[in-house]
Amino acid sequence: MLRIALATLRTRRTGFAGSFVALALGAGLLTVMGLALASSLQAPERKPERFAAAPVLVKGADTLRVATPAGDRVRKLARPRAVPDETKARLRKLGRVVEDRAFGVRVHGGPQDLVGHPWSTAAFAPYRLTEGRAPRAGDEVAVSDGWSADGGPVRPGERLRTARGTVRVVGVVGGLGFEDAVFYTDRRAAQLSPESRQLVVGTDDAAAVRAVVHDGSTGARVLTGDARRLADADPDRDSEALTAMNAMFGTAGGVSAFVSVFVVAATFAFAVAQRRREFGLLRMAGATPAQVRRTVLSEALVVGALASATGCVLGAQGAPALAAWAVDQELAPRWFRIGDHLWPYHLAFWTGLLVALAGAVAASWRAGRTAPAEALRESTADSRALPWSRRLCAGALLLAAAVTLVASLVTDPGDLLHRKTYVTRPMLLITGVALLAPLLVGPLVRLVAWLPARLPGAAGMLLRQNALTGRSRTAAVAAPVLITVALTGSLLGATATLNDAQATEMRTGTAADFVLTPTGPEGFAEATLRRLRQLPGTDVSATSSSAVYTLEDGAALIESPARAADPARLRATARPPLVAGSLSDLDDDSIVVNEEWEQHTVGRRVQVWLGDGTRKSLRIAAVMAVGTGGNGVYVTPRNAPGAPVDRVDVRLRDGADADAASAALRKAVPGPDGRVRTEEEWIRDQRPEAARTTRAGLFLVLGIALLYTGIALANIMVMSTADRVRELALLRLTGATRRQVLRTVAAEALLVVAVGGLLGTAVAGLHLAGMWCALGLLSVWTPIHLPWAELGVVLAACAAVAVLCAAVPAALSLRRRAVELAGVRE
Repeated sequence: MLRIALATLRTRRTGFAGSFVALALGAGLLTVMGLALASSLQAPERKPERFAAAPVLVKGADTLRVATPAGDRVRKLARPRAVPDETKARLRKLGRVVEDRAFGVRVHGGPQDLVGHPWSTAAFAPYRLTEGRAPRAGDEVAVSDGWSADGGPVRPGERLRTARGTVRVVGVVGGLGFEDAVFYTDRRAAQLSPESRQLVVGTDDAAAVRAVVHDGSTGARVLTGDARRLADADPDRDSEALTAMNAMFGTAGGVSAFVSVFVVAATFAFAVAQRRREFGLLRMAGATPAQVRRTVLSEALVVGALASATGCVLGAQGAPALAAWAVDQELAPRWFRIGDHLWPYHLAFWTGLLVALAGAVAASWRAGRTAPAEALRESTADSRALPWSRRLCAGALLLAAAVTLVASLVTDPGDLLHRKTYVTRPMLLITGVALLAPLLVGPLVRLVAWLPARLPGAAGMLLRQNALTGRSRTAAVAAPVLITVALTGSLLGATATLNDAQATEMRTGTAADFVLTPTGPEGFAEATLRRLRQLPGTDVSATSSSAVYTLEDGAALIESPARAADPARLRATARPPLVAGSLSDLDDDSIVVNEEWEQHTVGRRVQVWLGDGTRKSLRIAAVMAVGTGGNGVYVTPRNAPGAPVDRVDVRLRDGADADAASAALRKAVPGPDGRVRTEEEWIRDQRPEAARTTRAGLFLVLGIALLYTGIALANIMVMSTADRVRELALLRLTGATRRQVLRTVAAEALLVVAVGGLLGTAVAGLHLAGMWCALGLLSVWTPIHLPWAELGVVLAACAAVAVLCAAVPAALSLRRRAVELAGVRE
């Protein structure tokens, strides 16, 4: 069998070339995604940055730890606590204590990420002066080099205009690469940022410091060695970057695996289906069904092994390029590189080989069972009925999609809005529809070709009949188009629909005409808030961001985002989607929750932990709908200790002039202090970064899918056109010119692409309809958004590939005489 298989591979190079390319690309995609995912599972060990030279650090409580029967549950606090004053006094007996402070600095013409520190902390990085001296007065600063203001580098003697007044640069320290810093005197830094949550103790006796702090009793921690990195700004940025990369590469890998397996199986099945005449001849020569199947499996084994190995080599070359792209797009941190991992190669190789064998088995099983005479008859027309096994598999997949959709709508509609759900759900529909494609292409071909078939001449009728006669060929060509269009419509349509739903939710949830936000993390100053409240013709509500924590089911510590506001002022500017209770009942002893909470009955009390870890029992004053997941909770400022005001909603009273109010607001909040935006501007700017990274990740997925399916489409078109040489020659013998034959071939390719596009659009529409129902159940009504522009681009690309790869082989074959071509036998 192996010798026969090798001989067949040599004589049918064109047919097997398409299968080889599809398998190699599939294995290459799996290798690339596997290597990227494996490399994103572990970040390099980070060293301390700001406190690399500090002996011992003491950090205030920044985590909430709750004991449960299933073990301790830990969450990061929204408002970490400062080290207690009595602890500081006892630590001073051990050595010098330096309180650390970090706060945002806004310099006119400077970078947006400037951070201020007390000068006494500079030695712990260590920063060293390269020019000038240390600051001594309140209006003096030292800066790190490497950044500019007003278009030029900052040097000693220059004056910088900041949001807190003008300062003079008296010194420059060498930059260390992890921040752009401005150093004030210790006294001035304490005025600008009164709260200090960590400090440095000037002693090497860490045991003595721990004895004073009593780790665990106040929640404070003693940090030494590499643990000092936990005192740096955003110490979890690498783990957060890893989480984002894992999600992106995991999603891309899953979709790539699905696309490659789907298209490879379809391509190999089509290649085997083209050989029905050959199988019939083998059966007439005395070959048994088992021998036919073993021959096909041997061919698949050889092609699959060679193609999978080639794909692994291609993937090893492509993975570094993907990593570089992710870094350039800021989807991955600068340190991200492809590491040395073996399991992605094994996964890609064995998956490719198994897919090749599975495709060969599925396609050859029926050929082996067919009698010789029937096989010879089937070689002229594709009139076979769809096997019941295929119909049952398709029905099971579509039923599973429907059942899981209904179950989610009944139990948890919000689950349909999660990325992992709206990425994976279309795959069930795509596979189910693709399995039924030979049945569905008939009606769709008649629909698309209805008008051309009624035009004068035989071209339209011939176009329709060719597509209907070769249903296997039509379904095989339509499959790559179906999957690409369905994924494009489903993924981009889901994100567009969710973004519109969130905008609708924000729009209906506020009555404000203007929204003001500060430029720094310290929030609005009390003087600014007083100016705003004195503006005539306006209702002003200042709110703060915080969090509350609750224990559900006795084992899950859940964090809910919270907004703290004065209830009386909040009622004038907010329209939360209440389903029970009233905002009027919100006070210092109550909370407004949403229906997602385990306990959400008005009047009942819930045990919560506030943003600083304080435990408290609060009464439920009102309950909101869940919505898209952005509805957190409302509390009063007393239950959000230490949270700065980071948003001010302003509503104009009847008769107030909007232009005058806008000018007054901008005067009360100058540009360095904050931004004044209209409601629509604020809604539009709410999630720019999340939208950018999400769309970049989705375009990575779709770009891979489009590239792969485009190449697979080209393979199938070349294979099918090469198989129709005799048919095209007969058209020439009946009087058709070479140009007419090529136009017919191109028109057939466009027809099949249109059929695949209709199937893909239908799948995307069904998927988005389920999401629309989920949003409706969550009290958010928004229209479905199909990305017509992107779908048009995808269809145009598929059409161009299909026409080119059908017309070029046909044109090359027609260079020979039609009589010679008509005598060609398979």
